Amino acid sequence: MAPSLEVEREPVTEFPSTLALKGSVFGNNKNESVHAQSKYGTSTTGISPPGFSVFELEDQPIDVTAPLKVAVIGAGLSGITAGVLLPAKVPGISLTIFEKNGDVGGTWYENTYPGVRCDIPANVYQSTFEPRTQWTEEYAQGPEILKYWQDVAKKYDVYKYLKLRTRVDGAEWDGTTGKWTVSVENIENSEKYQETFDILITAVGRFNAWRLPDYPGITKYEGHLRHSSNWDPNFQPAGKRVAVIGNGASGIQLVPNLQPLVQHLDHYARSPTWIAGSFGGEGPGRRLEPNYYSEELLKSFEDPAKYYAFRKELETKFYGRFGTIIKGSEQNVGLREDFTRLMGERLKKKPELLELIMPDFPPNCRRLTPGPGYLEALTEDNVSFIRTQISHFTKEGIVTNDGIERKVDAVICSTGANVDMLPPFPIIANSKDIREVWQPDPLTYIGVATPSFPNLLFIQGPNGTGPSGTVPNQIETQITYISRLLRKVQSQGIKSFSPSQSATNDFIAYCDAFFAKTVWTDNCSSWANGGKPGGRIHGHWPGSASHVNFVRKDPRWEDWEWVVKSESGNRFAWLGNGWTEKEVTGEGDLTPYLKRPDQIDLRSYHEEWFEGLTNSKII
Repeated sequence: MAPSLEVEREPVTEFPSTLALKGSVFGNNKNESVHAQSKYGTSTTGISPPGFSVFELEDQPIDVTAPLKVAVIGAGLSGITAGVLLPAKVPGISLTIFEKNGDVGGTWYENTYPGVRCDIPANVYQSTFEPRTQWTEEYAQGPEILKYWQDVAKKYDVYKYLKLRTRVDGAEWDGTTGKWTVSVENIENSEKYQETFDILITAVGRFNAWRLPDYPGITKYEGHLRHSSNWDPNFQPAGKRVAVIGNGASGIQLVPNLQPLVQHLDHYARSPTWIAGSFGGEGPGRRLEPNYYSEELLKSFEDPAKYYAFRKELETKFYGRFGTIIKGSEQNVGLREDFTRLMGERLKKKPELLELIMPDFPPNCRRLTPGPGYLEALTEDNVSFIRTQISHFTKEGIVTNDGIERKVDAVICSTGANVDMLPPFPIIANSKDIREVWQPDPLTYIGVATPSFPNLLFIQGPNGTGPSGTVPNQIETQITYISRLLRKVQSQGIKSFSPSQSATNDFIAYCDAFFAKTVWTDNCSSWANGGKPGGRIHGHWPGSASHVNFVRKDPRWEDWEWVVKSESGNRFAWLGNGWTEKEVTGEGDLTPYLKRPDQIDLRSYHEEWFEGLTNSKII
């Protein structure tokens, strides 16, 4: 039993305030109150001057904490990474990951159309902590990418947190209990139920909610109609007349893969677009044929030092291209010249197409797509490139605004997904649905949270991801930031938290000022501006990927509003009874900070959050 508390007593005028600690480490009798005399009166708190609130200690060691119940919605790259990092970084977390599909993988699980692959080299489109050295191709195909991320989930036991084939239909905040009630449906048996959580994290992805276009008459079309993100594996395009609508990333990949198979292909492109050589300037870039690594190079990757050097050099290139998004910069002007020359060479069989395809807006206003084989396919005799706007569908085909009807056997819509970044289900707090609050634009505090929606966090939310760098690294650093936040919430007795409106307003003001200097605010329609040319930019972080990584290393807690769990309202109630669990039990390392001098790095010395926490207790 720990020693009893002794406070020096002085003869003073006593105030009628006596506080008791029952059954604590301070007394031997569980029914015995322990009082300490301070110079302000009788109180176990020590000092309680006139005008100050009276406070009763919470009788538990400071490092004994309650479990934190957290829900993550979505099991794509973000959800998988959350399933790996959150349990490692937030001791005692009770984690549930909801996923509507039958397995993890997100966009790589859903997209199975011919030619689906990443336009980023596979060696940088992977987690930084789980590198795979033996990729089959430089630009991996969809099935190989999907298997990689499923393997990561298996290795780190993410599946034990998963509820697959479970769709989230809505979430509502209860300010009294400080909990989110999440309404879900089991897709297999249609069972509906609710669960409550302390924290709600959305990881639904940017392009998850695909949708067919709403052209007049589309429901009357009698041929094969599909969105490319909902590809029918039984569809056989060989010898058919096929229309592909849209020239975003999916459409650009589909066209060259369908063109050699079909009788005729009508390609409808509402907007011009730049076709890049490579996405990050990493070299010659993708070809329509696979870019296989040599056996000699793959063999060298078995040496960890050699592979590290290879990846380091490759990934650095993706962090060094930020200047290409600045208006009028030398780098952006250089891209225009390079892409114009490249596109002209690829369209040399039909040079008249260049004027139809090449935009007047600068490169990077819309997301760049390398598109190997795409321009070459457009020059083939069995392809019609159509810029005239679609008027309506008939039961046999598509009619454009010039009155021409083109009959086809199948229509594949590569028209993207929702670009407003609104969640596909209601999220309600303080009688407001975030889908309404985020009109006309989704506004966040540094891409991670929104005022008046307590305990709600986003992974890759609006303004949450740097435009340069690599996707996995951006996800990892954002989850690390969230982990810091959750550790604070858990250890310091916090009931609810949300960013202040003033801090959010200042961040948005900074965003608007920064984006005005970029090509994203030029006259193009993109997912970065919600499909509104010249609109507010919410698809990017206002700075480089290195810039946002720097910001996430040191959270500004002063920008947040906190409500504590303690009924007293005392912000220091979490200090408990003054003891640590190891001192009370006599077990564990009381001097974890001591290290051999040759193992000490003064930059991180005494700053490791997990130092000495091996024996922390969760109640």
